[in-house]
Amino acid sequence: MTVPTGAAPGDVFARERQDDIARLVTEQGRVRVRDLATRFAVSTVTIRKDLAALEQEGRLLRTHGGAIVPDRDRPEPAFDLRERLQQDEKARIGAAAAALVHDGDSIVMDASTTGLAVARRIRQRGGWSQLTVITNGLRIATELAGSDGITVLMTGGRVRWQAMSVVGQLGDGLFDRINVQTAFVGAAGFAVEPGLSDATDEEAQIKRSMVSAARRVIAIVDHTKWHRVAFATFCRTDDIDAVLTDDGAPDDMVRDLRARGIEVTLIPPGPAA
Repeated sequence: MTVPTGAAPGDVFARERQDDIARLVTEQGRVRVRDLATRFAVSTVTIRKDLAALEQEGRLLRTHGGAIVPDRDRPEPAFDLRERLQQDEKARIGAAAAALVHDGDSIVMDASTTGLAVARRIRQRGGWSQLTVITNGLRIATELAGSDGITVLMTGGRVRWQAMSVVGQLGDGLFDRINVQTAFVGAAGFAVEPGLSDATDEEAQIKRSMVSAARRVIAIVDHTKWHRVAFATFCRTDDIDAVLTDDGAPDDMVRDLRARGIEVTLIPPGPAA
């Protein structure tokens, strides 16, 4: 076997094993850790690391004791599954977004898993005296609740367990009465046409209200959402002020956005700053 330049033999063997695991999951629908450990003559710890790496790439979903094939036909995977995908990219985007927040701001965040990464970094920063966060995300509200100097406001409406969010017209009126500096919004899809989109019209509806209330709109979307169109558009591309993403974003679309005057920040690999 020829080892690629710069790659250790162990890395190559692990990559081949992971490719074989991904193929087995696709063919069989599900696999078990113990069976894989026996098949490849490695420890269960090694297999779990393989499954974690493959899940990060979106090639499978880990379960208790094994993994299953992702259900790509389902329009909206559950929040806890989405949270486990692209964790590194979301953490880096979250850190970059939180760095743009200033004490005294009023910001709005949707219920996206990337929004949760932003909330985590805001809490970790600390030192707040007067920050107001408006959200429809139950996990985001829980993350920030009780943090010194942070006031959390939630929209009213119906709870959607799939997204751990609150949706419905009960939440629309809040945005008519408040001033918001920045809206940080994730998306299920992002294309030049039609813009930022989400899996359901209910989620899109509350995000439209968030976008319309904010002076500045910042899209927080990892590379897997680009060149994808979900069910309902909530923000046209020309209404976006800035985009925070990872360096896997497609070059052609990045050039297009910058030509439109939209600030695009590509966050490189490495520890979240």
